[in-house]
Amino acid sequence: MSIKPAAPPLVNPIVLGKMGAAYGIRGWLKVFSSTEDAESIFDYQPWFIQRAGKWQQVELEGWKHHNQDLIIKVKGIDDRDAAAQLTNYEITVDSMQLPALDDGTYYWKDLMGCKVVNLDGYEMGKVIDLMETGSNDVLVVKANLKDAFGAQERLIPFLDEQVIKKVDLSTGTIEVDWDPGF
Repeated sequence: MSIKPAAPPLVNPIVLGKMGAAYGIRGWLKVFSSTEDAESIFDYQPWFIQRAGKWQQVELEGWKHHNQDLIIKVKGIDDRDAAAQLTNYEITVDSMQLPALDDGTYYWKDLMGCKVVNLDGYEMGKVIDLMETGSNDVLVVKANLKDAFGAQERLIPFLDEQVIKKVDLSTGTIEVDWDPGF
């Protein structure tokens, strides 16, 4: 069987996609990739899913394009019913597999939870999400409960040097040139 217990369990799991509906009668599944280039999801192996609270490794027999979708064949899964049992499981890898980045570039996962402080030292809140807008990424910052400006959430463009002055992942702090009233 191609789905087997992971040994050892994942230390730094990161979700790269999700298994979709069964495709056809021979055990293929649609797959939805969260990677920037959809096909890049296949560069990161092995894949893991979490079933009943336990990590299980998934071995692929193959993958291919079908119309606008990507479909996968998991080893040992040879019919539609068996494939359907994998629908909606998140595809996870150990984040240690991700390539190292150049200085000044960051994985979104590393920015999540960082405290955002402006140049005057005002703590604006914590990063709870990021958005891709096409021209630049945007930090979604949940404001502190007692925010002096009454903000609940701030959208701060991730513009290096212009808005983002310093990112210190060791302290979990992002320094920004941003008016807290905006």
